[in-house]
Amino acid sequence: MKRLADKKQDKSTNASLFTPAVPATVEEIVGRTGTRGEAIQVRCKVLEGRDKNKILRRNVRGPVQVGDTLMLRETEIEARPLNKTGRGNI
Repeated sequence: MKRLADKKQDKSTNASLFTPAVPATVEEIVGRTGTRGEAIQVRCKVLEGRDKNKILRRNVRGPVQVGDTLMLRETEIEARPLNKTGRGNI
């Protein structure tokens, strides 16, 4: 019985709980988005990984400024662009 429990515990400790993150630096702040303006849309450049040097548009919650480094869990999906009608822009 103890051996079976030990094997289960070993298997769970070897499994990774998180996907590897990829660093990206903020190049430009596009504007505020969300129903109450709680998110900021930024353009960021991926620094490592398969999509190195790719520029993405992402929505970020919390304070952010040009030059900050974001840790992205995925680099394939990009945020929709903000409307140019004046709503949602800084």
